[in-house]
Amino acid sequence: MDKRRKIQWELALEGGARGEAPKAPAQGIESTAAGLGRESQADTDKLMEEACEKENLRQALRRVKANTGAAGVDGMSVQQLPDYLRENWARLKEQLLSATYRPQPVRRVEITKAGGGGRKLAIPVGPHLQ
Repeated sequence: MDKRRKIQWELALEGGARGEAPKAPAQGIESTAAGLGRESQADTDKLMEEACEKENLRQALRRVKANTGAAGVDGMSVQQLPDYLRENWARLKEQLLSATYRPQPVRRVEITKAGGGGRKLAIPVGPHLQ
């Protein structure tokens, strides 16, 4: 096949080849893959607003009560939590929505699994444990 025919053949196949994703134009529009890239600030704000909705918080509190776990490093029991939230929720919500809330530091440890490997665990460190 002469050089000219070969180039024409390659050009004809370029756009119609199957099994490959279409190529983005050289200039102008960029193609983006779903799920990649950064979330916009608006998406993050909306997610935090949804997390702070009253019904979502009620469901979370029900789950915490159902777990009947021990008090955390702050010494607050599950029974004390509803009163604490009633008194402090406005301040906590404002900190969450304005991105000024700072959780306590955590100590990272790895728990060895019986079958090998491990599981990472973050343990909150109270001011008296630092």
